Amino acid sequence: MSGLGPSSTAEEIVDHLRAIGSAENRAGMARYGIKADHAFGISQADLRKLSKLLKKNHDRAIQLWESGWREARVLAALTAEPKKLTREQARRWADDFDSWDIVDTVGDIFVDTPYWLELIDQFADDEREFVRRAAFAMMAWANVPRKKVSEAVLMTFFPLIERHATDPRNFVKKAVNWALRQTGKNSTSLHAIALALARKLAESDDKTARWIGKDAARELGAEKTLAMVAKRDEMAARRRSRRGH
Repeated sequence: MSGLGPSSTAEEIVDHLRAIGSAENRAGMARYGIKADHAFGISQADLRKLSKLLKKNHDRAIQLWESGWREARVLAALTAEPKKLTREQARRWADDFDSWDIVDTVGDIFVDTPYWLELIDQFADDEREFVRRAAFAMMAWANVPRKKVSEAVLMTFFPLIERHATDPRNFVKKAVNWALRQTGKNSTSLHAIALALARKLAESDDKTARWIGKDAARELGAEKTLAMVAKRDEMAARRRSRRGH
């Protein structure tokens, strides 16, 4: 990775990204709906490898974001320190959202901020397509076990999911669907609520809600999903048992 490391500056990192970019990769991004007009053309996998070499550096992450380059913004998200990210910075980043891949990468770290539930409410109410997507990407990320979000908090997602299930915009409806499926995979009790909501949406008069509901119900009702939910319940029970001792 060309000698980059924790002491590398934002300018040095951007210069490196420029040098290793690929026009072929940029064309591939466009095919997947990734905005590539301000991108170097570097894969997400390579950016994640680079972020591990760079380590966390919040001030540098802010500088990387402000460069405006897609790959620099991915690295900004991967190397920022969520506890140091202020509400104002988070909202400024959201103002710049213009591609689903950036939204989904940033959504992961937003869940690690102390005020992430505020952001979900604000972003869900925002009419901008990619900002609203961020709310539901955050809900999906909140279900990753390492986030350790309580079932009571996850339960609060369902009303927002139902409310915005009629938003027909591609990047919103897919994120609403993602949030519903991921929350339903978290535990048996959440699965039951998510599946009931999915089936309700599947019977809706609204075309978008029907699509979300049918797709989510198909996955949530699959044997593979039921086995995953049972396994997560078992792991949670073991953790509770260990704490009890």
